[in-house]
Amino acid sequence: TGEQIMRESHLPGAVLVRVAKSHVRVGTFQFFAAQRDVEALRLLADHVIARHYPSAAESDQPYLALLDVVIDRQASLVAHWQLVGFIHGVMNTDNTSIAGETIDYGPCAFMDTFHPETVYSSIDHMGRYAYRNQPPIAHWNLAGFAQALLPLLDDDPDAAVAVATEVINTFQARFEAHYGDGLQRKLGLGDSQSGDTDLAQALLDCMAENHADFTLTFRRMCDVATQDSQHDGPVRGLFENPEAFDQWAVHWRRRLLADNRSDSEREADMRQANPAFIPRNHRVEEVIRAAEDDNDMAPFEKLLRVLARPYDEQLGSERYATPPQPGEVVEQTFCGT
Repeated sequence: TGEQIMRESHLPGAVLVRVAKSHVRVGTFQFFAAQRDVEALRLLADHVIARHYPSAAESDQPYLALLDVVIDRQASLVAHWQLVGFIHGVMNTDNTSIAGETIDYGPCAFMDTFHPETVYSSIDHMGRYAYRNQPPIAHWNLAGFAQALLPLLDDDPDAAVAVATEVINTFQARFEAHYGDGLQRKLGLGDSQSGDTDLAQALLDCMAENHADFTLTFRRMCDVATQDSQHDGPVRGLFENPEAFDQWAVHWRRRLLADNRSDSEREADMRQANPAFIPRNHRVEEVIRAAEDDNDMAPFEKLLRVLARPYDEQLGSERYATPPQPGEVVEQTFCGT
């Protein structure tokens, strides 16, 4: 645009045109609810149902059905964030899409070293939107959506609160189901069994304690999901104490015995659940510098091609999978609007 915008420094401004299924957010409903404009609220809900969730119109309670499907979409979305180490950065209700898509993620980032308290956004001083907090924040935002819908759910305010509360209280179970299914695939476990949640949590705890890279740990496990531990070097080397992984892997391999698939089938499935490439912060910073300082878009275009196939091994693109060196670590991200 020719304008200079103040962020972490003065930066050239630009206009970004975004495409999404919908730009209707929880905050859109809250706007009309705050004005007690029930007619506008009803028109908005009818529009969302007609455009995105037509099956809800067939329900005896279409607005309750709308609430139900939006809860499930958000539970699935946030579970996928957690499974790939994505941190949105600014999860207020106005950035929560009714269509269940990731939008308005200006200060977002993907984790390098795993820690559940990871925060990147420069404005999130208290860690409200930290990685660990994303599921409960989504739950909170959906409660705001339910509250906005109350006038449409029942003419009796108490009855409206009762039915909304019942549906909202299903969020945690839905999230855990989506997240649990994803972890099963990431670990190559096949059908769920008792103890799988504890096994997965033990790995995450071990990763946090040993500062292991989130994406590389899971990706390299794809190559060692067998009963043979002699090739574990590339994954155990990600842990400050490699023996910590060894101890966990004993339990993992014992669990793999219950999976009837061949090693090759398991590996192929795991590779579709564990990306090799994510938009690592230092690589994003690298292409920004090339574009801004040298007017060179080639690095950006190359990175984009790699990220368009995150689950594929791409010969010659290995540098895009590597974690940052100490001098390359990006600790803060900034909102671009």
